[in-house]
Amino acid sequence: MAKNRFLSREKPLISAVSLFVITTVFYFFGASLRVVEALSLFWPLNAVLAAVFIRYPFLNNPFYYALCYAAMIIYDGVTTSWGTASLLINFSNMVFIITVAVLVQREKRRATTTSPLPVHALSLFNYCIFAAALCALFGAVGSMPVDRHAFYPLFADWFSEQFSTGVLILPCLLSMARPQWPNLRMENLYPLLGVIVCMLASVGIGGAGSLAFPLPALIWCATRYPLPFVCLITLITGMTEIVLVANSIIEIHMTSPLYVNQMFSARLGIATIALCPLMVSVSVETINALVRKASRRADYDYLTQVLSRSGIYEKLRNESDCMAPSNRQLAVMLLDIDHFKNINDTWGHDCGDKILAEFAAVVNKVVGDKGWFARMGGEEFAIVCPAMSNAEAIVLGHQVRERVEHHQFAWKNHTHHITVSLGLSWTACAAASLETCFNAQMTEADRYLYQAKQHGRNQLCAQNVPVMSRAAS
Repeated sequence: MAKNRFLSREKPLISAVSLFVITTVFYFFGASLRVVEALSLFWPLNAVLAAVFIRYPFLNNPFYYALCYAAMIIYDGVTTSWGTASLLINFSNMVFIITVAVLVQREKRRATTTSPLPVHALSLFNYCIFAAALCALFGAVGSMPVDRHAFYPLFADWFSEQFSTGVLILPCLLSMARPQWPNLRMENLYPLLGVIVCMLASVGIGGAGSLAFPLPALIWCATRYPLPFVCLITLITGMTEIVLVANSIIEIHMTSPLYVNQMFSARLGIATIALCPLMVSVSVETINALVRKASRRADYDYLTQVLSRSGIYEKLRNESDCMAPSNRQLAVMLLDIDHFKNINDTWGHDCGDKILAEFAAVVNKVVGDKGWFARMGGEEFAIVCPAMSNAEAIVLGHQVRERVEHHQFAWKNHTHHITVSLGLSWTACAAASLETCFNAQMTEADRYLYQAKQHGRNQLCAQNVPVMSRAAS
């Protein structure tokens, strides 16, 4: 996680002030939405603070918890006449914050796999249920002196509000990273436009079922946009639906005014619906990460970290699709480390592996962006250069040979010098794909490599290049 100038272990005073300000600002926001009796329609503070404590584990100590609690008490003391009831009401807020933070931190410590979210989405859903129930228990008892409702309606209101805000806000804040906005081409805006159209349909049609109208569009967003953006869209959609239902703009009960039990049902429904696009988005992100990981394992050699044989074919396939046939020319060099078996037999395979990896790094640096370097198997490697002339390929081959010859390979206080033999094949590929050319050139390059070994090794052999020529062009 990137370093934060306002929340830092090294600056406790600045962290304390920042946490106090965050608490006060979001308390003010929630208090301004107290439109249902004395309770807030939408209370983001608890979920926001829980996310802060999760993302910055060093804040999880009694001092910072007490600081947040004090900020809540001070705000209520200035703006309300609740008196001692404020102590229990705000204690309930801290119960939600601490419970979620502790449970998520506990799961993060036990996690054995990486995930786009710091915690499994279903676990977060369950943690919000548990924390919301505890919060509602204390909150309902504390609210009774300042609200005319009985315990059970108050419990339902507290629970549904805390649960819905937790499910909507926490994924958004926990997945937040650098901005990952989608490409704003028209076809990429269709899922977002679908959410807007579905929201308008909810207002126009009404009824309890209208709350689910945005769900297909949200799932569409989950398959097209990055996870943080999906969480943000879901948060905005859920907040909007809650406000629209509370103000009877979306009529979920057509014959009677909005009662607390209906608000309870609406909040739970919206929170449950919000889980669906979150699960889809996390699944898509996880699958994409696994595909990238599997692709890298297939396309790159584990030991040397250069391309594998399959990786070369993938590069050739992609290059062939975007290169004009008239520009297709291909230089292929096969490289074989001279007398490598002696190194393994004398110094062991650990030494051999170390030299292979270092050899690959040396050659890969010489090749650079002129082409691709791959391990074909054992101590045999290949350099493949599309759009390179025969003369340029010969120069590159001599540069590689000389660089390897003069490099010192260290192993356990011993210095090793190795040499490499190269066979080069070059052709124009106007009438064929690069893959087809590569297959034919591999045979020819192998023949030239054999000639280089037969005539003394540590040299490049190719058509029109004299055997035993070791001088760089």
